[in-house]
Amino acid sequence: MPKQTLERKYEYHRMLPHYQKAGRTVFITFCKANRIAFTPEARDAILHRCLHDHTKRYDLHAAVVMPDHVHLLLTPLRDEKGWPYSRPIILKTLKGMSARSVNKLEGSSGPIWQEESFDHVLRSQESFEEKLEYLRQNPVRRGLVRRPEDYKWLWVEQTK
Repeated sequence: MPKQTLERKYEYHRMLPHYQKAGRTVFITFCKANRIAFTPEARDAILHRCLHDHTKRYDLHAAVVMPDHVHLLLTPLRDEKGWPYSRPIILKTLKGMSARSVNKLEGSSGPIWQEESFDHVLRSQESFEEKLEYLRQNPVRRGLVRRPEDYKWLWVEQTK
C-alpha cells in the first residue's frame, strides 16, 4: 500500500468518534508514548492523578498503572449543568496533569502518552465484572506479582 494511503488511513482511524451515554461505565486504556517502563515514583504520581478527580468528574471503580500503560474503569459524572463530563475532557486532563507530574519527577519535558486511547462502553454487570477482573489480573499476567493485592499501583473501589 502506498505511504500516502497508509497515512490517510491512519488519520481516518484517529478521527473516530467516542460515543458516550450518560451513566454508563467505561473501560479505558492508554499507553506510554515509548515503551520504557515508568519508575515507581512516576507510577505513584500517575495513580495519584487518576484518583484526583474521583467523585469530582468521575466515579473511579478501579485503576491499574502498569509499567507502560494504564487501565481505568470509571463512570463519568455530571457537571453543574447536568451534562456528563466527556471522556475526551477527562482523558485530556488526566493525561496532561500526569504527564506534567512525570516530567517534573524526571526533569524532562514533552509528551508522555500516546495521543489515542482505547475505550469501551460497558453494557452489563457481567461485562463490568469481566473488565474489573481483567484489570486486577493485569500485573499477575505480566509476572509483576503473584496476587493482584500485592501490586502497589492497583486501586479498586471498596464495595459499600
